[in-house]
Amino acid sequence: MNYRQVIARAIGDEMAADDRVILLGEDVAAAGGAFKTTVGLLERFGPQRVRDTPISEQAIVGAALGAALMGLRPVAEIMFADFAGVCFDQLANQLAKYRYMSGGQFRVPVTIRMANGAGAGFAAQHSQPAENWLLNVPGLKIAVPATVADLYGLLRTAIRDDNPVVVFEHKNLFAVKGEVGPDAALVPLGVADVVRRGGDLTVVATQQMRHRAVEAAGRLAADGVEATVIDPRTLVPFDDETVVASLTETSRLLVVQEGPAGGSWGASLVARIAQDHFDLLDAPPVLVASDDTPVPYAGPLEDAWLPTVDRIVDQAHRQLAY
Repeated sequence: MNYRQVIARAIGDEMAADDRVILLGEDVAAAGGAFKTTVGLLERFGPQRVRDTPISEQAIVGAALGAALMGLRPVAEIMFADFAGVCFDQLANQLAKYRYMSGGQFRVPVTIRMANGAGAGFAAQHSQPAENWLLNVPGLKIAVPATVADLYGLLRTAIRDDNPVVVFEHKNLFAVKGEVGPDAALVPLGVADVVRRGGDLTVVATQQMRHRAVEAAGRLAADGVEATVIDPRTLVPFDDETVVASLTETSRLLVVQEGPAGGSWGASLVARIAQDHFDLLDAPPVLVASDDTPVPYAGPLEDAWLPTVDRIVDQAHRQLAY
C-alpha cells in the first residue's frame, strides 16, 4: 500500500467504526479526490456521508465546523494547502477559537486534510509549505506524516480528537510504499519517531526532508559519522523532549525543513533549543531551509530550492568541525 492509498483506508476505517464521521470537499466523492486519495468511499458509505462541495474553501471549513458543533466528526479536504489562504479566516478565527471562546462548552472534532509540498512540479501557487502559516494559530493541532504507517495512524488519531487537527499530506510522497496491517496502531499526536540512532549529531526533519535526512545519515555513516534522525511527526504539539534527550548524547543539532526559514517550525525549534538548552550544545544549532523565494516551476530551480542530501551532509560536517 502506498501513501496515497492509505488515506482512503484510514478514513474508511474510521467511518466504519463511527457513523458520525463524514467526508466533504471538492471532488472527494464521485471522482475519488483530485489525487485519488478518497477512491471507493462514496460507493462504500453513500452520498449522505461522502459529499462533494462547491469550489469554496471558506464554505468547506465553515460547514465542517457547523457539522462538528451539531455532533458529527467531519473530515474536510482542502485540495491544495496553498488554498489555506482562501479560508484563513475560517481556520484561524472560527475553527481554532470556537472551543476556547465557548469556555469549553463545545467540542470541535474537525480534521482538515491538505496536500502540501514541493518537488512535483506544481509551481508557486500549488506547492507551498503552508504548515508554517498555521503555527501561530493557537487551537490548531498540526500533523505532518512522512510514512504510510504514520499517515494512517495520525489520520485516524486526528479524526478521533475532539479538537481541530490539520493533517498535511505531502504530494511528493504519494508513491512511497509501506505496510499497514489489519491491526495497525494509531499514532499519538506529539510523539516523535526516532528513525535512526547515532551519537555524533541530531538531525530533525519532517515529511520529504525526513527521507533525505535518512539518506544523508547513510552517507555520513560511510564517513564514520553516526547521526540520530528524528521525525517529529506533528508540529503542534511538538515533542521537544525527544530532541533534547538526543542532544544529551550528541550536543549538535541540525534541523532540515522544506520552505523558507522565517517564521517556520524549524526556526522555532532552533530558537527554543538555543534559549532553553544552550548548555547541551557544543556547536550552534543550524537550520537548513529553502531560499526565501516562491517555489519555482522549472524543474532544476525547484530541485535547487529544496534542501538536498548534499547540503545536509555538508552542513553536518561543518557542525562536527565546529
